[in-house]
Amino acid sequence: MEKLNAVITGVGGYVPDYILDNEEMSRIVDTSDEWIMQRIGVKTRHILKAEQGSGTSYMMTRAAKQLLLKTGVAPEEVELVICATTTPDYHFPSTASLVIGQCGMTNAFGFDMEAACAGFLYALETGASFIRSGRYKHVVVCGGDHMSSMTNYEDRNTCPIFGDGAACVMLEPTTEDLGLVDGVYHVDGKGYDNLHMAAGGSACMPSHETVDARQHFVYQEGRAVYKHAVIDMMTVVKDIMKRNDLTPETVNWLVPHQANINIEESVADKAGIRKEQVMINIDHMGNSSGGTLPLCLWEYEPQLKKGDKVVFTAFGAGFSWGASYLIWGYDGAHEAAKSPADFYKEGTISREEWYAKRAAQRD
Repeated sequence: MEKLNAVITGVGGYVPDYILDNEEMSRIVDTSDEWIMQRIGVKTRHILKAEQGSGTSYMMTRAAKQLLLKTGVAPEEVELVICATTTPDYHFPSTASLVIGQCGMTNAFGFDMEAACAGFLYALETGASFIRSGRYKHVVVCGGDHMSSMTNYEDRNTCPIFGDGAACVMLEPTTEDLGLVDGVYHVDGKGYDNLHMAAGGSACMPSHETVDARQHFVYQEGRAVYKHAVIDMMTVVKDIMKRNDLTPETVNWLVPHQANINIEESVADKAGIRKEQVMINIDHMGNSSGGTLPLCLWEYEPQLKKGDKVVFTAFGAGFSWGASYLIWGYDGAHEAAKSPADFYKEGTISREEWYAKRAAQRD
């Protein structure tokens, strides 16, 4: 039997329509465009407003529906959905269950994975393991967060960082030399003091006191987090490259977690990777935590080519961090050109006809 691996066969994404720019941010809190750009590198960020939608599942559902249309995989064919998020709609039920229900994935099971900004990285490895088992053919891995729901807009040091958004990928089996090749993942359990949300969990349950003390927002000690993020992401990027005989010249793309433009540039520079090889969207997306890596893929999809060597890295609360190496599975420009709107129009063809047409294109 040929060895199976998991390959990404499509990307879907969603960001809210409302854009919060630095001019408006400076009216909310004592800051300025110059201060934000120098220290963080964020010009605009997307914010999910209550009148537009509700919660992380709203964004993930829209990303997943786009993914299904782009790949031609019918909802009934999806067997597993993994949602990497720190901002689930509820403690329970899971965000994955909501996405499954709203997308009509009647044959799927699913679960959430919480590893903060490293969540998508871990979820991708987990989803790939299900594919490699040989029992699953269509696994959807989502990453995204409604970060504005836990952002303190009175804290000038953190509120300019975060935005909302979600994206997802389809994993399918392949016997070609493509897909997720290797991963290096870590958690050290030392990061609570530097990066956390103090209240809302079982250790510190919600109360009038915790609300009054504003303990339901992200707390971050920027300098400490910055130092750990640069060192840890740089180290795992070098590790994954060494383990797989990769050089800066043979890596086509570095996809770093979009936490801070200075962190991304430092990691790339220390790994010897040119700026042109680094996926960056923090300037107009902000930090959407679990959403940053798949949102980069969603935006850069037209530039990705079959066989491209891609290195991911992320760092988040815990501290948790890691790097993955995969070989890209399709020509992104060819797939991105096939917009669902070009083929699927309500009242023109049925959903079943659309999926049949899309499956024929893929074959």
